[in-house]
Amino acid sequence: MVVGSGPNGLAAAIRLAQTGKSVTVLEAEDTIGGGTRSAELTLPGFIHDVCSAVHPLAVGSAFFRTLPLERYGLEYVHPEIPLAHPLDGATATLSRSIDETVAGLGSDGVAYARLMRPLVRHADFLMGQFFAPIRLSLSVAAHPFLLARFGLQAIRSTVGLAKSAFKQAPARALFAGLGAHSIQPLENLSTGGYSLMLGVSGHAYGWPVARGGSQKIADALTAYLQSLGGSVYTRRRVGSMADLPPAAAYLFDVTPRQLLAIAGEALPPGYRNELKPYRYGPGVFKLDWALDSPIPWRDPRCLRAGTVHVGGTLEEIAASEAAVGKGRTAEAPFVILAQASLFDSSRAPAGKHTAWAYCHVPNGSTVDMTGRIESQIERFAPGFTNRILARNVMAPAEIERHNANCIGGDINGGSADLRQWFLRPTRRLYATPNRQIYICSSSTPPTGGVHGLCGYFGAQAALRRAFR
Repeated sequence: MVVGSGPNGLAAAIRLAQTGKSVTVLEAEDTIGGGTRSAELTLPGFIHDVCSAVHPLAVGSAFFRTLPLERYGLEYVHPEIPLAHPLDGATATLSRSIDETVAGLGSDGVAYARLMRPLVRHADFLMGQFFAPIRLSLSVAAHPFLLARFGLQAIRSTVGLAKSAFKQAPARALFAGLGAHSIQPLENLSTGGYSLMLGVSGHAYGWPVARGGSQKIADALTAYLQSLGGSVYTRRRVGSMADLPPAAAYLFDVTPRQLLAIAGEALPPGYRNELKPYRYGPGVFKLDWALDSPIPWRDPRCLRAGTVHVGGTLEEIAASEAAVGKGRTAEAPFVILAQASLFDSSRAPAGKHTAWAYCHVPNGSTVDMTGRIESQIERFAPGFTNRILARNVMAPAEIERHNANCIGGDINGGSADLRQWFLRPTRRLYATPNRQIYICSSSTPPTGGVHGLCGYFGAQAALRRAFR
């Protein structure tokens, strides 16, 4: 039995079904998908992604890449430019080509190429190491010198790495925006690893969107699971182990707080005490817009990008994330924006468009960030708000209502700082003292993102222990 139909729950179910096991997935909500769902949130005919929207980790996932998801309707659409980062007077872009990226970084281009080219050349290896449990990573390292070089850079803070590597604002800002996906202050150790790996993924795999919406990822995973004999049931909320039928193993695509509520009595007191201090990270405040026309970016290169980082310089982004880290909302928040309809016409009626954006806020914040987010976009796209036909607002409480795993709006399954990156939620990782019970959510390595690897490794643990 797998509880939860997010990408990790579905990945776990698929891995188990691939070995011939009988698998059933139970989903509490009306639709499958968890963080990969789409819906008409604003006006009829405008398709918005409820949570995740852009999928560099899905196309780079070592597990998803082995699955024939294209046979089940999944198609990735690659924008001409994966990422644009406008500044006052300049725009940094991350292109699939390192050479094109370098050409736009001026005097920092050589340093960027020196840093990124070896990593991109070995992207598959590095992704396999970075997105795997530490014990597995260290046991299969085939390129020890490359891994050591990467590790010495990745352990650094984004601020420290960017300032030591680059001299000019565009390259520093580009790295700051990448590092901010860690949802931590950019002075924190290990945030540099996010900057490096998201940059590598952009060059090696792109930052695509799923044609028709992120729901198509969950739909394809479900269809493939069903082809293997698995079953999926919606509207089946699990409140305790008594709600589950007998099974050889139970895999939970939930966070530690939910696991304690559901299965606490089946777990020993010592393990329950290990789960209780698990820390949740900042939340997100998210907006979706139905637009009368494309966003009027001052720099037209932004119209060629699927993702736009809106927040200005490294110093501005670092100040925004530092405020959130101290439990405050930022006056000028760093905003991650996606404009899928520019590249996928199925997202909106003819001539119309959608946009999706969020900023980080303290966990459970009730502050309305709508005006602050839209002011940041207006800064680089004057007249943006005049093109809004309708908007949908999701504060942290609404985020959690849509997906119970997003405690207080935390979309990462828990803080992924250095203390809680490798040994999450406990030193047992996916396993619990009960050989029947496993965790396969983003509260396990390699944390959040649509890559399915938490589910895959959780299933592998169950296969070793429950099924021997």
